[in-house]
Amino acid sequence: MEIESLINQAMKPEELQFIKEYQNKIVVVKYGGSAMTDENIKKNVVEDLALLKKAGLKPIVVHGGGKEINKWLSRLGIENKFVNGLRVTDEPTLEIAEMALSKLNKELVQLMESFGVKSVGISGKDAGTIKVSKRYSDETDLGYVGKINNVDNSLIMMLLEKDITPIICPIGLDENY
Repeated sequence: MEIESLINQAMKPEELQFIKEYQNKIVVVKYGGSAMTDENIKKNVVEDLALLKKAGLKPIVVHGGGKEINKWLSRLGIENKFVNGLRVTDEPTLEIAEMALSKLNKELVQLMESFGVKSVGISGKDAGTIKVSKRYSDETDLGYVGKINNVDNSLIMMLLEKDITPIICPIGLDENY
């Protein structure tokens, strides 16, 4: 979509300036929280992402999914534990978290595709994209919770070069995997 055609869609001047300034640039969007649980908001967010893509920006979406994880843990009778706002993640919780995040990832891909944006869902584990180390909270072991040490962007860049929008699930690998 050309910038001029966006003008015909009655965009605000500051929106047009943003698009002109960032055209052909990579934009990382963190998508999470309540915006992921309300279907109308989710549709609007994805529609905005599609507009950014069609306007010539290169969005990369990194999504959360805490509420979806909470829902599945509750449904399966697994206690949700937090320390200083961080989830304590044992092996069963990690398995549920990966399942819930993968489900959300594929839903986002499908929704992006419905707006005409070719997308691929990946995990930070794919091609070793996200490398993490164990994270603690005030000396408390949080289990399988990590802090990001490195992002290998080669898979992400390959997708962008092929005009594919990466939708990234925030699960990474440590040096033991």
